[in-house]
Amino acid sequence: MDDNILEMDSDNDDFDESRLGMIQEEVVYPEEFLPTYYAIKAEVSAKKANLVEYNNQPDSLFFNDGVRSVDFILVYEDEDTKPFDKKSAFKRHKKRREYFEGCLMKMGLELEATPSVHGDNLMYVKVHVPWEVQRTYAEVLHIKIPIEVNDHVDRSPIWDLFDWITKHFKPNEKLIKKEVDHYTAPYQKHHHDCFLKMDKERFFTPSMRSRMANFIMCRAPYEIRGNVKKFGITKLLNTGVYKAAYPPHDCRFNVKSTVESCPNERYLLYKEWAHPKNFYKTQPLDLIRKYYGEKIGIYFAWLGFYTKMLAFASVVGLACFFYGYHIQENSTWSKEVCDPDIGGKIVMCPQCDLCNYWILNSTCDTSKTLTIFDHFGTLVFAVFMAVWVTVFLEFWKRYQSQLEFEWDTVEFLEQQEPSRPEYDAACVYDTINPVTGVQEKVPFTFCGRCFRISIGIGTVLFWIVLILASIVAIIIYRLAVFFSLSIKLKNPGNFTTLEPLKEYVTPQMATSVTAGLINFVVIMILNTLYERVAIWITDFELPRTRTDYENSLTLKMFLFQFVNYYSSCFYIAFVKGKIVGHPGQPVYILGKYRNEECDPGGCLIELTTQLAIIMGGKAIWNNIQEVLLPWVKNLIFRYCTRVTPKKVEPPRWEQDFELQPFTKLGLFYEYLEMVIQFGFVTLFVASFPLAPFLALVNNIIEIRVDAWKMTTQFRRILPEKARDIGAWQPILQWIAILAVATNAMIIAFTSDIIPRLVYYWSFSVEEGYGNHSMSGFINSSLSYFNTDDFSKATVTDAVERPPNITICRYRDFRFPPGHPRQYQYNMHYWHVIAAKMAFIIVVEHVAYLTKFILASVIPDISHTTREHLKRERYLTQAIIHEVRLNLVSKRLKPVKDDLSSHMARNDNDDDELELSEY
Repeated sequence: MDDNILEMDSDNDDFDESRLGMIQEEVVYPEEFLPTYYAIKAEVSAKKANLVEYNNQPDSLFFNDGVRSVDFILVYEDEDTKPFDKKSAFKRHKKRREYFEGCLMKMGLELEATPSVHGDNLMYVKVHVPWEVQRTYAEVLHIKIPIEVNDHVDRSPIWDLFDWITKHFKPNEKLIKKEVDHYTAPYQKHHHDCFLKMDKERFFTPSMRSRMANFIMCRAPYEIRGNVKKFGITKLLNTGVYKAAYPPHDCRFNVKSTVESCPNERYLLYKEWAHPKNFYKTQPLDLIRKYYGEKIGIYFAWLGFYTKMLAFASVVGLACFFYGYHIQENSTWSKEVCDPDIGGKIVMCPQCDLCNYWILNSTCDTSKTLTIFDHFGTLVFAVFMAVWVTVFLEFWKRYQSQLEFEWDTVEFLEQQEPSRPEYDAACVYDTINPVTGVQEKVPFTFCGRCFRISIGIGTVLFWIVLILASIVAIIIYRLAVFFSLSIKLKNPGNFTTLEPLKEYVTPQMATSVTAGLINFVVIMILNTLYERVAIWITDFELPRTRTDYENSLTLKMFLFQFVNYYSSCFYIAFVKGKIVGHPGQPVYILGKYRNEECDPGGCLIELTTQLAIIMGGKAIWNNIQEVLLPWVKNLIFRYCTRVTPKKVEPPRWEQDFELQPFTKLGLFYEYLEMVIQFGFVTLFVASFPLAPFLALVNNIIEIRVDAWKMTTQFRRILPEKARDIGAWQPILQWIAILAVATNAMIIAFTSDIIPRLVYYWSFSVEEGYGNHSMSGFINSSLSYFNTDDFSKATVTDAVERPPNITICRYRDFRFPPGHPRQYQYNMHYWHVIAAKMAFIIVVEHVAYLTKFILASVIPDISHTTREHLKRERYLTQAIIHEVRLNLVSKRLKPVKDDLSSHMARNDNDDDELELSEY
């Protein structure tokens, strides 16, 4: 490494130079075009970009000569306009910037600076990537270029009929025309004639040129001191040398450009994609990918596909919900609870040490509400969702493979992905690559890597324990509030504020709602704190490529978010109310706190409430953040930066500077939000059939909100390459596998479906009701307890016992008092337990077998896409072979001509010799 110490703090893509020769063996780059800081020597002269005045053409994206395109923008504050006492603070900035710009020009870029028209002392440096530089870096970045028009026809008249039906739900084809499909191949300079003939301006798209410019700027040095070499545009942005760096939008989002050559892609995206009136239309994915890059395109493709699949799940979920609503009034179970002669005469035991006795029909409304979600249709819906999630993931793989071919990312392998500048800057140790056998540089030894990974794992575990501690704190809060409300609600004189709501507010419901709200606030606070910790850990681990970095961060963030969002739901579903003992011998936590019991209607209604609060609150909060926050920031920024208002309309790059920057992890959070929602939809759907419908509504809004903010409120996103959704794919698969087990256990242990079925088929006839019936289920599911068996520790003197009451009831299957095995589990309990375990085993095996069969039957790549891939590879090899053959023929032709002339001369010499002899 020339014994140089490299210092860098960039987060952009990099190129792994050790693999350059391996991938492109025939290419020898000129020194001035090498994609690295190594080619820049310390004696590079520092010079500023050419300074020109604004030419009053706001829609132009060219230099003042009208020929060279603007591919990137750098913004800085002019130090010459600062007061004398502040100039010293900007002196180093100026020196670094001038050296950096000199290196950019040394590496082939062309620069032109224009002052701001608003009088705010800002300078805008326009960056242009010349043609020869484009050709060099297109090969370095493995950019694919068309080689031939796709002549493969795979459509049938049925698809034409289908298009005629769905054309009203597609973007306007007159505005967004379908692009011609091509077979493509990675660009190579020495095979330039293999590719389709196009103008230089259209050979590489603006997004490709922006990517090239950013690639170069991530490697250009800005300061060299002795053997310390510092480089990268991100470091300059972080230290304030530059205020912004971004590719320009091609036009205003709501007005067409006046330049004839402008494609107006931003305007078309806003009109046909981001505008709220087009919420029912499909997304123009090809145009999104062309304008923002494959990484953004694959996100919106996945989000759109996920939303379409949610539509099918929502239909079944709504049917399940309305079926429960229909049978609500006819449910025998809820009727018995609400019946004054049945539920009105059953006195229930206190649920805490300070709680009162209560009458069963006081939970009439809760029981009716529970009937909507807890019925046989929910079981069918849970099984359907297990199949749905498998179909969704398998068909997404097929659709993803199709996009990989259409968007030229099929051969985007890890070896081709550039390494991050931070990784290259820290490489000081020599090692042998086990794959290539080539010696290369690495940033740390094996022991150092293990140490960094251990620190990361330990930090993640610490924060997960912190989340669990917060859950325990919320459990203690629930116990304390439940005790307090139980005392105050029984004495209206002490708690008159809730007197009008006393009929509707129960201690269990109030505790569940307030605890859910507090849990949501804690979740959002911990998310904000852990976000910084996860980024710090990932930076410390120093992954090699951008993909490795995002995958590592994805795993850390999802583990944290999984525990943060789902721990309270898992507690309510599988822990709360499961180990409570019986009224005479309750279970205490730490020997002091009595374990929390479920709502009288069951824990399922509490789980439903918790899910509704978290899903609804999260959706509302995220939409406020994504819509209101960028708009307010842009409004304040425009107001504060315009020092002297002018009548001159600012140029395109200056209008873009007033927008919000799209952070490096902006897309990561969009994925994280959707995957967390996917978990709610699949993991706990047995308790909340409306979850798919709520997710569907949220996603329809989410697509348009994301489109609106990207086209109107954010600067143009730097295009990045991506072939799939990365680490999110295996995460979704693990959620799908876990969802089968969680829903089976929710139905078995949280809902009352299994006890009802056991009673209906096994015990209803024995109870004397003749045929199979649900009559008498309430009486059968409640055990008896003698109030004289209460101890002072469990029920204090403050608890008021109704007169002439010696027996109270509680939810369990135990022998009554006076029985030789009083308060022990009876046969009914063991029948129910056996049925629950059998249900879990059968459902899981059937669901997993169905998932395995579907995954095996549905291929990951469709037959049509396979044919396209084979055709593309064949054409690429045939064309390149033909070009090489022609090149060899041209090289052999002069040799053949020389040989012919030489033989002719020899023949003439022989003739002359014969004549002389004669």
